[in-house]
Amino acid sequence: MTPHAPASASVTCADTLKDSLSLLEGRFAESTVDLDDGSIVSYRSCGRGPVIVLLHGISSGAASWLQCALRLEKDAQVIAWNAPGYGRSTALPQMQPSAADYAARLELFLQALGVNNCLLVGHSLGAMMAAAYVGGSGGGKRASRLLLVSPAQGYGSDAKRERGRQIAQERLDVLRAIGVEGMAERSPARMLSAQAGDAERAWVRWNIQWLNPAGYTQAVHMLCGDALQAYAPNGMLGHVPATVCCGAEDVVTSADDSRELAWNLNLPFHLIDNAGHACYIEQAGAVAAAIRRQLSGHPYQLS
Repeated sequence: MTPHAPASASVTCADTLKDSLSLLEGRFAESTVDLDDGSIVSYRSCGRGPVIVLLHGISSGAASWLQCALRLEKDAQVIAWNAPGYGRSTALPQMQPSAADYAARLELFLQALGVNNCLLVGHSLGAMMAAAYVGGSGGGKRASRLLLVSPAQGYGSDAKRERGRQIAQERLDVLRAIGVEGMAERSPARMLSAQAGDAERAWVRWNIQWLNPAGYTQAVHMLCGDALQAYAPNGMLGHVPATVCCGAEDVVTSADDSRELAWNLNLPFHLIDNAGHACYIEQAGAVAAAIRRQLSGHPYQLS
C-alpha cells in the first residue's frame, strides 16, 4: 500500500507527484516477505522474466526506482527492496553494521523469494551492499551479473578512516539539526544535475521524506566504517560479469572516482549523460538501457 504523503508535503508537490503515486500503487506495488531470521523485508516489484534486483542508496528507498523499473517490466521481473531499516524492513541488529551484514540479509531475502539467478544492481550505498554480496564470504551465489551505479566506496580503509569519522559526525549532526524533512528539502540540489525538472526534484524529496532516522543512522555507520574495495581482494570483485556506471554530473560519487574504481577492478565503465547522482531518477531511460544491456550478456566493453 502506498503511504500518504507527510503532512509537510506541499500541495504543489502533491500535484506534481500525482501520476507517480498512481503508478506506484498500481504497477509497482509494495509487498513484504518473512525471512528465516525472524525479520521482514518490504519490497516493490513488477514484470515477469529474468530477475533484476535493485538496491537503493542511503537517502532513498524501493519506490525511488519506479520509472526505471517500469521501463524494464516488459523484459524482466524487477524487484526493488527496502534495505534493513528502510520502509517496513526490519533493521539490522548491529548498531554499526558492515556491508557484509546487509549482504547477509539480502541473501535471506533472495532465498525467501526463491530467486536463484539475478542481475544485481546497486546504486550508491546499495553498490557497497552489492559488492559485499558478490565479493564477500558468501560468494553471492544468486547473482550472475552485477551493475554498480554511482557507487559509494566508503571510508573504512586505513587511509580514509579519520575522514569517515568526520563525515559520520557531520551527517548525524545534520539529521539531528534539521530532521528528515529538512534533509528532503536540501537533497535535490545535491542528488540531481542543474538541468533536472520539477518532477524529478519532487520525486527525490518525496522518497527522502520516508527515511527512518534509526535506519539511516545505521547506514551512515556502514558508509563511514566499511569500504567497497574490502570486498575486492586482489582487485577482483567476485566472479560475475560486472560494470560500473555513473552520472556525468554526479557531485556525490563523481564520474572520475567511479571511473577510477572501474579501472582498479578491471571493469567496464559507462557514463550516463545529463545526470547527477540519482541518475536512475533523472535519466531513467538511459539507466534502464544500461541495466538491459548488462542483463543481455552484452555489457559495455573495457575502454
